[in-house]
Amino acid sequence: MRLVKMTRRAMLAGTVAGGALAAPFLARAADEPAVEDADRLFADLDARIIAGMQEFAIPGAAVGVFYRGREYLRGYGDTSVQAGTPVDADTRFRIASTSKTFTGASAMRLVEDGRLRLDRRVDDYVTDFIAPPGAQDVTVRRVLNHSAGWLGYDYHDTGSDAGALARYVDDVRKLPQLTPVGTIYAYNNAAISVAGRVIETVTGATFESSVRDLLIDPLGLSRSLFSQSLPGGGNIAMPHDVVDGKPVLVPDYFYLPRSNNPFGGVISTARDQLAYLRFLLSHGRAADGRQVLSAAALREMWSHPGPGGTLFVELRGWGVSWMLRPTAEGITVIQHGGDLPGYHSGFMMVPERRFGITLLTNSEGGPKLLARLFIEDWALRRFAGVRNLPAVPQSLGASELAPYEGTYTAEQIGFTGPPVTLGLQLRAKDGALSMEKIGSGEPPVILPFYKPDYVIDQDNGLRANFLRDPHGSVAWLRLGGRLFRHTG
Repeated sequence: MRLVKMTRRAMLAGTVAGGALAAPFLARAADEPAVEDADRLFADLDARIIAGMQEFAIPGAAVGVFYRGREYLRGYGDTSVQAGTPVDADTRFRIASTSKTFTGASAMRLVEDGRLRLDRRVDDYVTDFIAPPGAQDVTVRRVLNHSAGWLGYDYHDTGSDAGALARYVDDVRKLPQLTPVGTIYAYNNAAISVAGRVIETVTGATFESSVRDLLIDPLGLSRSLFSQSLPGGGNIAMPHDVVDGKPVLVPDYFYLPRSNNPFGGVISTARDQLAYLRFLLSHGRAADGRQVLSAAALREMWSHPGPGGTLFVELRGWGVSWMLRPTAEGITVIQHGGDLPGYHSGFMMVPERRFGITLLTNSEGGPKLLARLFIEDWALRRFAGVRNLPAVPQSLGASELAPYEGTYTAEQIGFTGPPVTLGLQLRAKDGALSMEKIGSGEPPVILPFYKPDYVIDQDNGLRANFLRDPHGSVAWLRLGGRLFRHTG
């Protein structure tokens, strides 16, 4: 999730090859690494995180790793540049869009109880739901796999009382429908809040209470919670901007409307995120042995992907709230992560290799560190022995680049006020595309093509792709999961 600012970032997504889960994920294997090998990898990870924090002005971070039977937890730096305390494994951070996976897992618990069906229409559960024109038949699965088709970047504030989510979902009818339901993936925060409202109507309780009863409490995530405003006191990482290369404390960044909780509202710790990771890698069992979700439910979450594309990496598509990311070895990575002003996080698993990692940061410099660990191959190669799909830049001629040139626009709705238009200008340059964010003052980004309609940022390896209309003309640029319309 990205709010207010547009930055290039390392967000975070699959099932294992063939759709079958390795069994059991956490069983000790013959290829269990020597303790020294694991220790060396953890030390290398520490060095990479510490160097990135210094380079990118990140005051505090915390990491949790599961690697073939070994667990690793560590905090780095401080909660704030102003009278902060050391970050540890129990320091709270906003996890932003990784919250979507809590919504997805809670929905799957209701599916297992027979109270919810993914392929039923939303209005079978939220009987007063009115979708944008042409989307009334949208299903629960499609709001969870980002193929609902309406504008997804809507953060408007509908209050802090128990009716906030219902009012937000009632407003979804006003959003423009960009693409037909189920045909194209476009990252959709608003649709996840619709899924949250489905959970409310099925349980008869608020979304926050439902997630606590269905997931947080059964997993023993004792330091995880929802909050709109900064909790008083306690061990909490404060949000920071980066100004002139230095972190600057901005407490106001912490606020998030209650209506946004299904897609971005969870506050958690590295220790709780590691427990969540173990639950997902151990066939749905909590630390106390309780079967919170079945292996079949996990398979459902991580299979039957909707439409694919790119979200900083290439995607097979989305399962139930999870990115399904291919690798050159044919092994799928299951991934998510999140971005809010002052908070950036990553969460990644490779079940076949019994590896998972979560990283939390409290700075606008976080995306650059996350790119190094979650988008580039470093963590995947070192811990899981897999690599990104290859992307060899190509040089194209002027006539080949011409159809992609022009202006691209997208809308975003903030906490208050009318929608804001975001603009990009693309021009051919030296066999590639030069992309400028209109009005930002930022230097252009160079995007060479590496296969038809797919480009890669030559500086950091982040990928994006173009979509065509039925006549074959370039209609959209999907950048960071967001659709930018080609307007000429």
